[in-house]
Amino acid sequence: MFSTTRLFRIAKTVSVSAIGIQSLFIVLGNITDYDTNYQFVEHVLKMETTFSHSRIHYRSLDNPILFQASYGLIIGLEMLMSGCCLRGSWLLIKHLKSDPITFHAAKNWAVAGLTIGILIWFLGFEVVGGEWFAMWQSTSWNGLTSAERMVSFQVLTLLLLHHRDA
Repeated sequence: MFSTTRLFRIAKTVSVSAIGIQSLFIVLGNITDYDTNYQFVEHVLKMETTFSHSRIHYRSLDNPILFQASYGLIIGLEMLMSGCCLRGSWLLIKHLKSDPITFHAAKNWAVAGLTIGILIWFLGFEVVGGEWFAMWQSTSWNGLTSAERMVSFQVLTLLLLHHRDA
């Protein structure tokens, strides 16, 4: 039977691994179905499906170079996040049976990956997309529910990782 400490280590490792795999799938989807997800970024930045009477349309962008740059930045950050989380999960697996100090030190890559994820889906999608570009007003180009789901799991995993072993 596994000790509680070992089970928590396994839970930490599985959580980071799942996020790493999910972010890898997101990157693959964004690259292999580039146009679909590019259109999402374009429509959010154009603010064309937000409330027509809104007084914040001055924030909208209509520049394909900015759309491409924004989407490229998102994909780049997702790749970085995926790499960090997958490397972090590998290090956690590698040190699953190590002493508490060594296992705790192995969390650095995972913490970096989760932090990048929070940067993407909270700052990028919820703050910038949701609030600045009023994505919340759109019924057709609204990714806030997905972003909230992503951020919730990332923050919970970050909190789980923060817990030190005895």
